[in-house]
Order: sequence, then C-alpha cells, then structure tokens
Amino acid sequence: MSVAKTLRRLLSGTSDAAIRFDELCSLLQSLGFDRRMRGSHHLFRKSGVEERINLQREGNNAKPYQVKQVRAVILKYKLVELNEQVRGHHLLE
Repeated sequence: MSVAKTLRRLLSGTSDAAIRFDELCSLLQSLGFDRRMRGSHHLFRKSGVEERINLQREGNNAKPYQVKQVRAVILKYKLVELNEQVRGHHLLE
C-alpha cells in the first residue's frame, strides 16, 4: 500500500487494528522520522517533535494503541497539510 493510502487510513481512525507494521514504519520515515531498532522495539525520533514513538509488531500489524499515538503526533505537530489529506494527492512523494 502507498504511503498516502496508509496516511488516509491512519487519519480516518477507523482501522487502527488493521494498519500494517511495515506500512506505519514507512509512513513515519517518509515524514522525516529517524528509525532506530533495539530488539523488538522500533524507535522513531524527529527534530522538532518532543515525543519519541516506540513501535512493536503484533503479528503483521502495528499495535492499535501505538497507531493512535502516531495519529496524535501527526495531528499535534501538523506534519501533513489538511487540504492535501482531503484531496488525496500524493502527499509524501
């Protein structure tokens, strides 16, 4: 799935339990987050973002509560423009 589609699904909030782990990691990296791995923990940091995002797999998917945390960070720091989200343009390419 494309990063833009993953972002739309994430922001819709209707499928938190069905967001694939690898797609969520790709989304964060496309938003400029640096990824570091420590065992099963995938840690994401970004300059200007206070929160650190810690993701772990739950099978092939990300854990739903972690998807909610990612959504909250994206919205809090306005990491994507609302009008781009609505129109569905290639947001991060």
